[in-house]
Amino acid sequence: MAQPVYLLGVGMTPVAEHWETSLRELALQAMRAALADAGEARPQVLFVANLLSPMLSSQAHLGALLADFAGWPGIEALTVEAAGASGGMALRQASLAIASGAVETAMVVGVEKVTDRVGTGLDAALAATSDADYEAVHGLTATAQAAMLMRRYLHEHRAPGDALAGFSLAAHRHAVGNPNAMFRRAITAEDYEKAGMVADPVNLYDAAPLADGAAAILLGGPSVVRLPGRPHVRLLGSGAATARLAVHDLDDPLFLPAAAASAKRALAQAGVAIEEIDLFELHDSFSIYAALALEAAGFAGRGQGWQLARDGAIALDGRIPLMTFGGSKARGDVGGATGVYQAAEVALQLQGRAGACQVPGARIGMAQCIGGAGATACTLILGVS
Repeated sequence: MAQPVYLLGVGMTPVAEHWETSLRELALQAMRAALADAGEARPQVLFVANLLSPMLSSQAHLGALLADFAGWPGIEALTVEAAGASGGMALRQASLAIASGAVETAMVVGVEKVTDRVGTGLDAALAATSDADYEAVHGLTATAQAAMLMRRYLHEHRAPGDALAGFSLAAHRHAVGNPNAMFRRAITAEDYEKAGMVADPVNLYDAAPLADGAAAILLGGPSVVRLPGRPHVRLLGSGAATARLAVHDLDDPLFLPAAAASAKRALAQAGVAIEEIDLFELHDSFSIYAALALEAAGFAGRGQGWQLARDGAIALDGRIPLMTFGGSKARGDVGGATGVYQAAEVALQLQGRAGACQVPGARIGMAQCIGGAGATACTLILGVS
């Protein structure tokens, strides 16, 4: 029988343009914060979640690099890459190692440093998450891809042009209380309406800003759980799945099959119904993906995800709070580190340590990160015990 897996400690750096801080220094800051939060436990294995370092920083082999820099000689260490789902997949692999009994503790750190490169170099690196032979080679960018999906969504579901505005408004409103967020200012419907177009119909507030950051979580089995007086957060279930990489190969580009499958698997493993989820940290690199993720997970019917944002259901005190620390939109998009930030934020919510971002009475939370335009998805279910 698999042993339970607990989140012993979390650590996050502010998301920003850290021009003078290296990737290894960002990662170390987060790992040290997670260790301090966990008490005395130490990792037996290190999982690093990263997407862009080989292309932007000319640095691969991050497992050995960060183990060395952290002063952990001889530790087992490796890098997990699954585009924007890297963080969730690293956490899933670490949890499987602990659940199997192979190790008692594992450190997961997600780190991304995008300011090492600007302009076309960054665009080319991001395009590598799409189908190189049939999408990237024609100049299709992630922004253009999101714009096409958003245009199709608005047309097919007869939604108004500002249908997705609620996601941006909620993200910026929630980020006001997050000291690690890149943008801590609420925006109005008028701000959204006046925002310039990035790729019609995606405007400036529909697209999350890419930035630098690192988040770390120390996981452990029951023998190393400490810190009495603090609710213990347990990873109740996880699920991962893939779909067709190129959007044009999907039977329905407005449905995320990998997201749906990973959510279904995670909920089944956790023994939790979708109605029991108290908050959902979803993939919102572009607002269209927030609507599609809600629908794929089962929180809304097809073409109805945007209405949850419009009627206030995604607020901190709403039926299904989303992006409770600002999400990628206002916290900042940290690429492969996103899933680790999401899980750390859910853990703080469940322990009542979310401060001004707190969701009242949160007991069970879901985090889902997505790679590419939905080709990879990883869903995590966390609860308190």
